[in-house]
Amino acid sequence: MTQDTNLAQRLTAWLRAQLPDADAVRVEGLDWVNFGHSAEMMVLTVVAGDTRRDMVLRLRPKPPALLEPYDLTRQFTILRALQDSAVRVPPALWLEGTGDVLGRPFLVMERVGGDVYEMQAPEVAGETVAQMCRSLAEQLAAIHSVDLTQTGLAALDDGSNHLERELDHWAAEMDRVKRDSLPALERLLAALRESAPSACPKVTLVHGDAKPGNFAFTDGEVSAVFDWEMTTVGDPLTDIGWLELLWMQPVGITSHPDALDIEALLEHYQRASGITLQNRSWYRAFNAYKMAVICLIGAMLVDGGHSDDQKLMLAAYGTSMLTQVGLSELGIDEALDDGPVLPREERIQQLQANAH
Repeated sequence: MTQDTNLAQRLTAWLRAQLPDADAVRVEGLDWVNFGHSAEMMVLTVVAGDTRRDMVLRLRPKPPALLEPYDLTRQFTILRALQDSAVRVPPALWLEGTGDVLGRPFLVMERVGGDVYEMQAPEVAGETVAQMCRSLAEQLAAIHSVDLTQTGLAALDDGSNHLERELDHWAAEMDRVKRDSLPALERLLAALRESAPSACPKVTLVHGDAKPGNFAFTDGEVSAVFDWEMTTVGDPLTDIGWLELLWMQPVGITSHPDALDIEALLEHYQRASGITLQNRSWYRAFNAYKMAVICLIGAMLVDGGHSDDQKLMLAAYGTSMLTQVGLSELGIDEALDDGPVLPREERIQQLQANAH
């Protein structure tokens, strides 16, 4: 019996327990999806009697993962809470939080139609691309307009000290994985702490990874928003700084000539959300730091032999670049050494040899 056959049998038995009134539950087309780095996903069709439902299974990544602690139960809670809101999320169906069925916890969502443009430009008319950009801004505004009390999401976090909490978290992650001192990255952190602004007066739900590749589109409209691993409650401008950094990169939607430029995009967001943008350079610098630390974690996972992911190795080169972006945003131009931000040379060579 192959591993995938065994997996399908265990999953089918578990799904039958979730659908006790259904006739002859079976699974078809179980297939792994290569998408993102933070979790593993499978697509499947669940057949129960005459009913067929396309679903997505999101599996907790093998520890140590890029984002730790990795809390699938929290993600499931967020998806469920947003089900009847203006935020377009995939319907969350079931959670297996113990790891007893497939070896690791997982959640099951309904599969939502739509195209995700992670790397490829949309092959659609220019006006449709412009509408996609406006819809993305409107969905981000919808996230920042969620009623935290009504949805129960106010319980996620105390949003009042969000910026300090985020800086402390990513600083702790940097210290956890680094092999030696990292003068440039540590200077950026110190500068962020010294120049931290007063937070946005409106405390909101914060997606945490509002990149264009986490939005699916159908006919120019967002059909679903994905990847709620870094979601919290706090300062909505942290989402804007992240989006600004990613909008500068000509991949996916932003590589289309008719995509809105960042100023037009953010003007639409401000109208839709009623939130006034301020201190944009600091928020871009903060997100450059956050992204640099995530790249560093990936590099150290490769360095320690925990991952052979070629994408993580390539992303490792982003730590130095993003650190410089952050320092530049804060007006710091002194020459600073990066320190060991890449996997060791022998490990890079080993991965390169395995790739051929």
